[in-house]
Amino acid sequence: MNIASIRTPLGMRAKLPHAAIATAIASLVAAIPAHAADSADAKATPAACDPYKTYACLDQYLGDGFLGRLANYYALEWGQGAAPSDPKAPPARRDDFPPAAQSTPPMPFTEWPYGGTTSLGVTRPASVDSPLMAALANTSLGKWMGDNNLQVYGWLNAGANLSTSKTKPGGNAPAAYDYTPNTAQFDQAVVYLERLPDTVQKDHIDWGMRISTIYGADYRYTTAYGLLSNQLLRENKANGVDFPMLYGEVFFPQVAEGLMVRAGRFISVPDIEAQLAPNNYMYSHSMSYSFDNFTNTGVLGSLAVTKNWTAQLGVVAGTESTLGHLGKHEDNPYPNVPGSVSGQPGYNPLYPGSTFKADPGAMPSLTACARYDADDGKTDVNVCADGINKGTYGYNNLQWYGLTFYHSFNDKWHISAEAYHLFQKNVPNALNSDVQTIYANGGSPFSSKFMPFNAPDLAQCSNSAALTCTAGVTGVVSYINYSPDALNNFSIRPEFYRDLQGQRTGTRATYKNLALGWQHWFSPQIEIRPEIAYYHSSALSFNGSANYGIAPNRRTETVISGDVIFHF
Repeated sequence: MNIASIRTPLGMRAKLPHAAIATAIASLVAAIPAHAADSADAKATPAACDPYKTYACLDQYLGDGFLGRLANYYALEWGQGAAPSDPKAPPARRDDFPPAAQSTPPMPFTEWPYGGTTSLGVTRPASVDSPLMAALANTSLGKWMGDNNLQVYGWLNAGANLSTSKTKPGGNAPAAYDYTPNTAQFDQAVVYLERLPDTVQKDHIDWGMRISTIYGADYRYTTAYGLLSNQLLRENKANGVDFPMLYGEVFFPQVAEGLMVRAGRFISVPDIEAQLAPNNYMYSHSMSYSFDNFTNTGVLGSLAVTKNWTAQLGVVAGTESTLGHLGKHEDNPYPNVPGSVSGQPGYNPLYPGSTFKADPGAMPSLTACARYDADDGKTDVNVCADGINKGTYGYNNLQWYGLTFYHSFNDKWHISAEAYHLFQKNVPNALNSDVQTIYANGGSPFSSKFMPFNAPDLAQCSNSAALTCTAGVTGVVSYINYSPDALNNFSIRPEFYRDLQGQRTGTRATYKNLALGWQHWFSPQIEIRPEIAYYHSSALSFNGSANYGIAPNRRTETVISGDVIFHF
């Protein structure tokens, strides 16, 4: 849950030998302090000490000036699998809790992921490895932030793809993220301002918060209706802004092994993938994730019942819904005329009143999960129900039931897997002539009058006479991972995705997909992710563009792509 890189076209970068890259970086690092005319940094000699051997000399290595410290920190971590470790730092996790699942690099996480909470029992404040915070550390602002356990950090992420599909824009869909074929794009610029609560200690209540901002092409996969959503739904901008996480949380260590209460907009639970690039194995995402729940807005409690068992329970405003939409109504341009019948003007049994809810799916909804993490930390299972309510068709009112599974076979091999079924009820039937007339006259909150672009799809029901039907999807996906060393990981992603009524992908079809990816880290701050993905559909699904009325005309698609992530 789905971003820390500067994705530039991979081809040229991948051909450079590491030695040449290291030389270029070293030259840049040396030039920055000189151009900054920073005499203090010029006197500091990074080679005089090695913070990986003697952590106490880190400040001496970095120097005094902001630009010099920033450049020196990148140079320090180049070729390393982790930041230098402070031997005086307090323990990073409780002694009796399961050990860390993985390491970053080369994985996108250290704990098996579960959403809706800062990881319980294993989180210390200000623990993110950030070159920007290292550069700020000896300034008055940096010292104030350090005293208050605040951090600001983020990443830049850009990528490119070559595809057998040709239609622009959007021809790669329903494959996502590298949405437009045969192009380079700026995926994400992300900034976090956050305070991590201390969940290792058990003697005092602590608090945390996160304000996140994303800009780039990936905003189209994070947008919640009612929050800057006109960029996507009315203008279909290639790049946009969103705030995918805006929350505060309070940690109560005295309740069992710890209770976290989070309120605001947060990543939904659970998932083995993430919109935010650094938290995902590969550049592309599975279809299961792309058409899944992304964020909820509401309140969620996460309780560490024991060191192995975690329970989560919350109330949210549906999926991709804002609190302001819970009661918001719009005038209905095509209300039902009393006495009208099918095929005649003024017949609207879908939304008969003079007004309708802006988002009929926005309503109080239940989220509940139970998670088990084995003593050795090698196996993790999380069973969840997310965004559960009456299931009324809405902007993205997905009734999600499923599970995630993680298992580490040894220090080189592990698997992540996810399976779910989701559905919405009373979805208008795209094959019904009355539905077509109602939408053509603006008689739905999701007609082109209100959403000219990227409106939620209708269902392709089995019977054209049906006005509505329940639209469901089953998704099964896994990542099989092999990591030979601390800076490399290889992933295989097989997937089965069945869109029973075509409401998620736009085509009623069964998809069988396979992707192969390599994640290579030059340091904990710079990563590249080349890959190749093959998609197969039981119907014509690819090389179309729904927003511009271009029907898909291919059953298969192959995409070669990759990106770069640059953390700061």
